[in-house]
Amino acid sequence: MGVGERNLKLTIAYDGTRFVGWQRQNNGPTIQGELEDKISLMTDCKTVLCGAGRTDAGVHALGMVANFKTDSSIPCDGFQKWLNSLLPDDIRVLEIEEVAADFHARISARGKFYQYRMALGGVSVPTERLYRLQLPGNLDLQAVASCLNELPGEHDFSSFEAIGSRDLSYEGGRGAIRRIFSAELKICANDPRYIDIEISGDGFLRYMVRNIVGTLIEIGRGRWAVEQFALLFAARDRAMAGPTAPAHGLFLKEVFY
Repeated sequence: MGVGERNLKLTIAYDGTRFVGWQRQNNGPTIQGELEDKISLMTDCKTVLCGAGRTDAGVHALGMVANFKTDSSIPCDGFQKWLNSLLPDDIRVLEIEEVAADFHARISARGKFYQYRMALGGVSVPTERLYRLQLPGNLDLQAVASCLNELPGEHDFSSFEAIGSRDLSYEGGRGAIRRIFSAELKICANDPRYIDIEISGDGFLRYMVRNIVGTLIEIGRGRWAVEQFALLFAARDRAMAGPTAPAHGLFLKEVFY
């Protein structure tokens, strides 16, 4: 870092409905693009944000993390207020803090926490339609919970990985192996039709959470036996798992450091 250069860490919340994802691209608006454009305007210098990961089109976040280097002397609280005044209403910076020079939002991350929200049966509440998957009928929640108990620990998640999400010819790294810290089914005490699936781990493949949820829905509807779920780790075959759950029910809640 140069003299006077600072490393700023941003904690960000956003409604992903109208965006084509986190990562800047040419085929539509992105969260990274909006933030970089506004920060560059404030600092009068081209800014490149390093994000903790990439959320896909339609996915929401309550605790995405990014960082960037700047020579700007604007205090963190002032920077946050000014940046939020420039951003569209569906993106908000919850916190800005100055961090060590070697902090990197992606490389320094030790894990992430995702939540997938669903509503069972009944009529979809209009204010929930963009943030919770409405499922007709009921699910066997005991079956879903039993499958979630299989997730903690280290597994090969090839069966839950989006096809083409990584270069399969690359022999380095850990491939599709990830460690899950916790996996739980939460039922709303005030309205048991509302259920959340919460999964935390040291890393996630593209569509991994949504593919897990899609598979759990198939099992919860009785289309598959509970015993089939654990077999998917050894199968290492995306075609063997269930469909991809829609993006709008998924929230990145927190990144761990």
